[in-house]
Amino acid sequence: MATVSDLLHYPVKGCAGAPLTRARILPTGMAHDRTFMLVRASDGVFRSQRSTPKLSVIRPDVAADGEKLTLSAPDTQSLALDVAKDGRRLPVSVHGVWDGEGVDQGDDAAEWASSVVGEELRLVRVSPDHNRSVDELHGDITFTDSTPLHLTSLSSLDDLNARILEKGADPVPMARFRPNIVIAGWETPYTEDDIREFSIGTARLRWVKPDVRCQVTVVDQPTGERAGPEPLRTLADYRREPDGGVSFGIKVTVTSPGEIGVGDEITVH
Repeated sequence: MATVSDLLHYPVKGCAGAPLTRARILPTGMAHDRTFMLVRASDGVFRSQRSTPKLSVIRPDVAADGEKLTLSAPDTQSLALDVAKDGRRLPVSVHGVWDGEGVDQGDDAAEWASSVVGEELRLVRVSPDHNRSVDELHGDITFTDSTPLHLTSLSSLDDLNARILEKGADPVPMARFRPNIVIAGWETPYTEDDIREFSIGTARLRWVKPDVRCQVTVVDQPTGERAGPEPLRTLADYRREPDGGVSFGIKVTVTSPGEIGVGDEITVH
């Protein structure tokens, strides 16, 4: 029986994930997942670990009702914010393929994040009228890259790390892949590649595409330092995608919202 071993959400895009025991699944993915984003103060372009690996040391904690956000980082006093769900809007851009607005979270948040990262930033939240849909296949999303959810499996990571060890390199933790849902119990690695419609808990989900991986996977998450070339070097040996890049895990959309808990069985339809 395959079950959920880990659930994680990432309240601030590009920053550290927070583990959950249960997660509310909305049409846009996990509640509060990537509903905040740090953008360059000068032009509103989003920051990610591709360009700003130090984001990984920022640990956000959002209250269940979404009214409070706490930001913490090593050797830095934590900052507790009253979330502005509406107010001053800033123009923002994600990957140059989506331009929209974000609700500015104020000078204190901007100064705190800028000090930690060493770059002039603003913190924004999705607006109440946020409406971002890639297409019918991908579904509606918050500030995520392209789909509501990311799913990986422990058997796939075990297989990858065995290959990395054969090269004489150190294995990588699952945190490098920043998944929302991690599945345990599949005997065959990469079983997730072949599932399409499936249910977990009371949520029904659907495969969208392989998760093509980028330079974020070579960032050591606790320190915010690049530690490459793994896992990209080894993935390139056997996980190349026809359209380019290497994949690990899958991107997933929501066909029926619900609730997922650690230990829930995954049922493939």
